[in-house]
Amino acid sequence: MLKYLISTTELLITAAIGIGLILAFVRLSYSAREGKIAVIAGLCAGFIGAGIMSFMKNATKFVDTALCNLYIFSISLGLLVIFFISAALRKKLPKSCGIISLVSLTLILSSMLLYALPDWFGYPYTIWLNENSVVSTTMLFKNIGSVLGGVLMLITCLAVRAGASRLSKTTAFVIMTLVLSVNALRQITVIINVLITKRFIKSNTFLFNIVKFSSNHSDVFIYAVMGIALLIPLGLLIKSLRANEPYDNPAQKRRIKKKYIVIRRWSVTVVCCLIMSVLSMTVVKAYVNKPVELSPVEHAPEIDGNICVSFDMVDDGHLHRFGYNTESGKEIRFIVIKKPNSSSYGIGLDACDICGETGYYEKDGQVVCKLCDVVMNINTIGFKGGCNPIVIDYRIENGTIYVPIAGLLEHESEFKGRM
Repeated sequence: MLKYLISTTELLITAAIGIGLILAFVRLSYSAREGKIAVIAGLCAGFIGAGIMSFMKNATKFVDTALCNLYIFSISLGLLVIFFISAALRKKLPKSCGIISLVSLTLILSSMLLYALPDWFGYPYTIWLNENSVVSTTMLFKNIGSVLGGVLMLITCLAVRAGASRLSKTTAFVIMTLVLSVNALRQITVIINVLITKRFIKSNTFLFNIVKFSSNHSDVFIYAVMGIALLIPLGLLIKSLRANEPYDNPAQKRRIKKKYIVIRRWSVTVVCCLIMSVLSMTVVKAYVNKPVELSPVEHAPEIDGNICVSFDMVDDGHLHRFGYNTESGKEIRFIVIKKPNSSSYGIGLDACDICGETGYYEKDGQVVCKLCDVVMNINTIGFKGGCNPIVIDYRIENGTIYVPIAGLLEHESEFKGRM
């Protein structure tokens, strides 16, 4: 659950803040009718486009994610330039430039949704694919984590919108410009990366260093956006401290007082949302990614070209790990676990086709993939599918499991070295 909460936060936080600021600026700078129509159109286009993109990514092979990001970011950067130019000329050409700036801004909003939402929409499918089961506690909790992350991002977006719309138009424009500029820098680094990867341009030391920095420090852009978003509650706090509005009667005084109470509440909401996002990306992420130590490889005798595991060694119902050292120095590992309420055993390679040689560990009586945290159905270990261990040859005779070494050597390429 926590893993999907974190990934949802990292995926959507920049878009949530950016969209919230765009909605606030549209509310402050354009007529209610024009702004409402543009915002609804932009949100609908973004959600529908993201839904189609998610389906295409997960159900077909027609979508190249890298190229899609290249097109989305290139168009978004062009729209950002158009917005700044039209905003600068709006005083001279108020009608035409006002329309152009509003349209470009709402299309930027759509592009943010089109980039951020497809993967989030695809999480239920990804979870189902890894779990290989429609109904399971693990699948339920993972989807809950994804939904909670989405709810947190929605609240963040609404809080940013409500807070920024209570600032002056100039202040809201400055904060929005800073966020969109940071987002544009991240988009430029992604564009360069795609262009180099697809060999549309040749790499050099300068471009390589840009791509390397952005890849190794991708969170820098997210934290920068969140840092800029803190200017919203700061601006609201300054505004509330300077509040000295005249009033003619007690009713007006109460109305003014209530307005600044609401301002302070939205300020607190923005700060709380940002703190929760930072905690999920740091403290919670460190807890989730805490390395899991695999149980040691147990010794089993080699007889006539077989690894021989007696029932006595694995009859306790816990996961046991065995291995064979090849001439090239690799250790080919396999696991054995007695199936619950059964006399049969789950036997397979300590690796899977999806996650490779990261291995499995036992937690609370369940077998879990170390890389993707998928919980195995112990009764299905020994069968193909999902994140199950790779199937290997074996036979059972006279209370002993015989695993042919020749069969293990067929999977030597799955292991890069000793764990």
